[in-house]
Amino acid sequence: RALVDPHVGQALGLIHEKPEEPWTVESLASRVAMSRSAFAARFAQLVGEPPLTYLTRWRMQKATRLLRTGAASIADVASRVGYEAEAAFSKAFKRWTGVAPSAYRRAQASPSLVRPPSAA
Repeated sequence: RALVDPHVGQALGLIHEKPEEPWTVESLASRVAMSRSAFAARFAQLVGEPPLTYLTRWRMQKATRLLRTGAASIADVASRVGYEAEAAFSKAFKRWTGVAPSAYRRAQASPSLVRPPSAA
C-alpha cells in the first residue's frame, strides 16, 4: 500500500535513490507536498514505522551490503549512507547491528567454521 500512495511512494523512492541526503521529516514532507505532521502520520500508518526509523534501517541495510561486498573504506561507506562523520556512522551502525563496522566486515570476510565430518 505504501508504494501505491503517491506521497509515501515518492518519499520511499527519494530515500532509496539518495540515502546519502540529509533527509529530515520536514524535507521529505516538503518534497512530496505535504505538511510535516500529515506526512509523518501517513508514512507511519502505511509503512509501519516513522520516516526516520525507516531511513536509518534503509541506510544500515545499504551499509551492511557495502561492507560485505566492497572494498570501500568505512569513511566512504559512512558518506554513501548519509553520515558526514565516520564516528557517528560507526556509533549508529553498532547500535543497529550490535557490532562495529570494521568487526562486521571482518566477520563477513572470515570463512565459516567448518565442522569436521562425524565418525561413522
